[in-house]
Amino acid sequence: MRTSLHALGAAFTTATLLGVALCTPAAAQAVPLARSGAVGGDLLAGHGVIAPAGIKAPPKTTASSYVIADAETGQVLAAKDPHGHYLPASTLKTLTAVTLIPKLDKDKTVKPSQEACDEEGSAVGLVPKPIYKVDDLLRALLMVSGNDAANALAEAHGGLATTLADMNKEARRLQAYDTVAKTPSGLDRPGQRSSAYDLALIARAGLALPAFRKYVSTKTARFPAPKGYYEIGNHNKLLWRYPGMIGVKNGWTTKAQGSFVGAATRNGHTIIVSIMHYEGSFWEDVAHMLDWGFAARGRATPVGVLVDPVPDKPMIERVLPRSGPALAGGATALPSRLPALPSRRPVAAKDGGSGPLAAMIAAGVGLLGGLAWLGYGIRRRRRANGS
Repeated sequence: MRTSLHALGAAFTTATLLGVALCTPAAAQAVPLARSGAVGGDLLAGHGVIAPAGIKAPPKTTASSYVIADAETGQVLAAKDPHGHYLPASTLKTLTAVTLIPKLDKDKTVKPSQEACDEEGSAVGLVPKPIYKVDDLLRALLMVSGNDAANALAEAHGGLATTLADMNKEARRLQAYDTVAKTPSGLDRPGQRSSAYDLALIARAGLALPAFRKYVSTKTARFPAPKGYYEIGNHNKLLWRYPGMIGVKNGWTTKAQGSFVGAATRNGHTIIVSIMHYEGSFWEDVAHMLDWGFAARGRATPVGVLVDPVPDKPMIERVLPRSGPALAGGATALPSRLPALPSRRPVAAKDGGSGPLAAMIAAGVGLLGGLAWLGYGIRRRRRANGS
């Protein structure tokens, strides 16, 4: 009887606490995350053009994949194969920057290795001398797509393995599940991939960082040289051509073809456009997509949403410790780790102690106390009967 009571108490405790967490407003407000569908909404699982009805269709493009989204609301206004996996080329540098900007001191001096300086592809022209600040390297990464700068930043962060691990961890935090980073530069490597949806997610996260926004919007800047400085210019041609262009990043390799993610602001609103696998020059198509996005925002029924990042801790870990005290008989009050809960944060009770969550916790504790008292009474009765 005693063993049964112990097991019942442990099961009741775990079930009650899980019920408290899962019955909060967070569950009701969760965005679609089922892998059988698509992150951001079931419509985004489609491979063709996904567009709202009742308004002018989005511009035609030869890009294999694209997303047009409202940066403020996160609404996806139109898309084409948004979760299709493609080679990202240098647009992956947006993930490198979003990962490293919060982690590196921008005033730290960096001496790149000769290997970093000799990286293939686009380069800013680094030399193995301690004449660069992290700030300089991030500017080179995002303005002139320096592959050498990407590797030097990885070295400053503890090496390639550490940087790639953190980049992929950041992608998971942003819910950019289509993205796998194998290089900090975006140079093609087996297994490396991203999607137009993920590029829009990453760009949106970057634009929330003042330093990122400053780097991608800079047209020209001075860059350190062994003797003085030289001038570098941003590769994003729309900074000169498109009114309100904020910037972000373009990329190209032979296998990836053209890729781009960018944002522009008009009348206080910001539109994000990402494209992947575009043969030829894509600047005009991107401009037309931005125009369409500004015209459609507020009028179009969204076809999906750019999801929020995963909270720092699952809600159950914010309510109780990850491992509770041991119950009689060796059972633990909670498993050592519980599944992560939906990404939307619950609405906190205004008075700090009332609201649905507090009420459910109180009810669970009260019921558990009653169960413990029942067990105590049964044990006393058994002793009185000599058992």
